[in-house]
Amino acid sequence: MNSKRSILIIGASGGLSNILCGLLAKRIPDARIIGIDSRRMKNEVDFENFTFHRMRYTRRNFEKLFRENRFETIYQIGRITPPGGSAEERLSFSLINTSKVLELAEKYSIKKFIMLSTFHVYGAQADNPVFINEDYPLKVSIKHPELRDVTEVDALCTNWMWKNRENIETVVLRPCNIIGPQIDNTISRYLTSNMTPVPIDFNPMMQFIHEYDMANILFQSLDKLPTGVYNVAPGETISLQEAKKITGTRDFPFPVFTLEVLSKAIRKIWPFPSYFIDFVMYSCVIDNSKINQFIPEDIYQYDSRKTLSLIRKG
Repeated sequence: MNSKRSILIIGASGGLSNILCGLLAKRIPDARIIGIDSRRMKNEVDFENFTFHRMRYTRRNFEKLFRENRFETIYQIGRITPPGGSAEERLSFSLINTSKVLELAEKYSIKKFIMLSTFHVYGAQADNPVFINEDYPLKVSIKHPELRDVTEVDALCTNWMWKNRENIETVVLRPCNIIGPQIDNTISRYLTSNMTPVPIDFNPMMQFIHEYDMANILFQSLDKLPTGVYNVAPGETISLQEAKKITGTRDFPFPVFTLEVLSKAIRKIWPFPSYFIDFVMYSCVIDNSKINQFIPEDIYQYDSRKTLSLIRKG
């Protein structure tokens, strides 16, 4: 058996995962790092101790992977679903595959499981507290069933975490908006798109974390975070209108009460998921005090304004 530290990254093709793969390969040169995804690798990660496998997420493939490699640590980055499909199909696929990964993690006695979730699981609502901590209910799927797979996988991993806390360290991370040059997500497209609707009579507060800082948090989680659920965000907040101003895009101001109706009326040209409307109408600011007990806030290399300026148009 290979004595090197062995790390598996599930969902390794995206920009954030590429940065994490590079950090792991460079900072732990004696580790053996395997990345898998059903998609092609977005960027080249050229390190001798890193190997990427493009593979379908199936029970047979997972069993073969775990049988042939004695992993010490597993990162699950994002959803492990096939492209497209209905909300029900994504939910079923996510739960089946995540359950299989967790089952194999127990069977092969891994030491640490790190799962990347999102602050979206809390939902953005008018009655949200000023700062949302990790014990707040996961309410987004009540109104938006298309996010049930994200919420259910978060809950599945959290429940498994407490069940296996004596044998396996498990960390569930719920970061705020992740943005950066290599990230192509909904908030990035919204901030860099011209003529996107912005509430004229309300200005929700937001939090942003740079892609490198988020990848570094994932790396630091390897040794610094004990079992638990952690919100991930810098201490500062910035308003939506200010964020749009920094990115240099034009707004399409509308009263809050018309925004949701408007998005439905222009659904064919509205490129954003329906749940996203809530996050530009209401604040969803997460409390970072728990993670700061283990990883000090001065670890962040980018503040919100610098981060936003890096995706500025023009």
